[in-house]
Amino acid sequence: MSVGRRDAVYRRTLIVADALAAIASLLITRAIVGPGHPALRAIAAVPLIVVMSKVVGIYDRQELLVRKSTLDEAPALFELATLYALIVWLLNGFVITKSSDRRELLVEWATLFVLLLAAHVTARWLSRRLTRAERCVVIGDVTSAERIKSKLGARPSMHATVVAFVPLERLGQHARRAHTRSSHADIAWEDADLQSLVAETEADRIIVAPQMIDADDVLNLIRAAAALGLRVSVVPRVLEVVGSSVEFDDVEGLPLLCMRSVHLSRSSQLIKRALDVSVAVVVLAALSPLLVIFALAIKLDSRGTVLFRQLRVGRDGQPFEMLKFRTMVSGAHERRDELQHLNQADGLFKIDNDPRITRVGALLRRTSLDELPQLWNVIRGDMSLVGPRPLVVEEDERIRGWERRRLQLTPGMTGHWQVLGSARIPLHEMVKIDYLYVTNWSLWNDVKILVRTILYVAGRKGQ
Repeated sequence: MSVGRRDAVYRRTLIVADALAAIASLLITRAIVGPGHPALRAIAAVPLIVVMSKVVGIYDRQELLVRKSTLDEAPALFELATLYALIVWLLNGFVITKSSDRRELLVEWATLFVLLLAAHVTARWLSRRLTRAERCVVIGDVTSAERIKSKLGARPSMHATVVAFVPLERLGQHARRAHTRSSHADIAWEDADLQSLVAETEADRIIVAPQMIDADDVLNLIRAAAALGLRVSVVPRVLEVVGSSVEFDDVEGLPLLCMRSVHLSRSSQLIKRALDVSVAVVVLAALSPLLVIFALAIKLDSRGTVLFRQLRVGRDGQPFEMLKFRTMVSGAHERRDELQHLNQADGLFKIDNDPRITRVGALLRRTSLDELPQLWNVIRGDMSLVGPRPLVVEEDERIRGWERRRLQLTPGMTGHWQVLGSARIPLHEMVKIDYLYVTNWSLWNDVKILVRTILYVAGRKGQ
């Protein structure tokens, strides 16, 4: 399947999904509000939502990405639903002055937003069924290639796989020789090299992991791959971009990337804290009967305290006691040295089927319900719902230099490290993820992580 056909399948399924969502929202509004709502006439405006989606870049964005996530584009769908609902009402000659008018508009907007989300999830699922996995060729160093391969393999929903790896230096040597033989300064790659690679691998996408390779070589490769109709992705070096949250500036034709500061403003801190406290209080109140049942089950299952308290390093390096439901037998920490040879994590201590775990503890860990007492830590201000992972003292002592800036945010109950599978991420990579979370914080990003954590736990992947 060609790159163009793959893109067309994704684009057309999304177009159909948007149109059906718009029609369904109008019919549902008619059913709820009554026959007075002109839903049938408004169906004529359905093509408008396709045009609007194209204008805001929802369809084009899909072609560029490896991980096509509906959750990531939810803000764009929210804006699309809001604008479309308003335009449909204006086209039908309504003036929103009566309470009934406002109710109809609200129903129209709410149903459209929900249906757009559901439709995009369904469209992407269908597109994955209709297309083969995207075939990716990694051009770069071995370490980056292995990392990319493992990342793609850990998420089958991304529908992509690494089919080949080529050191960039090899192509770079060909490029420099071609440049030497030519009088044209813009000559780049020997087409035969890249064309034969694409023909042999049937590649759909080139992923460039440049590391220390000359920037001109990377640029030439990108131009050559794009000329062949391939999708191109580049793995940036962390310190070159300091995350994805940058502002693009133009100074008389000179493009600049303006980096965000590595701390939250006072207003952002207040917003984050308000979210933490409100959610923690509501969840604790709603689950209090369940927490009592868990406490009784732990007490009856094995001897020891109900809560496990452990010293962790918090914001600005200040230690605090983190709470969990006890999931191990009493004195489990003293047995850590004798089980060190079973450790499966790099820099952390993680063991599958840990013999110290109790029967009730195994259930709590599998569902991540042992973490619920940390909501009290959130209310106290020791932790946040989302943030860098709180490390034990000995793990924190291994963090050096700029990576310690992860401590400028309050540690969280969950974060990118949790959603990605904390036991599979080495310590040095985890602190980079935490650092990028600090530099790229937004309220919507926190909401996305919370939703993904719920989906992760619901999939029974927690340990």
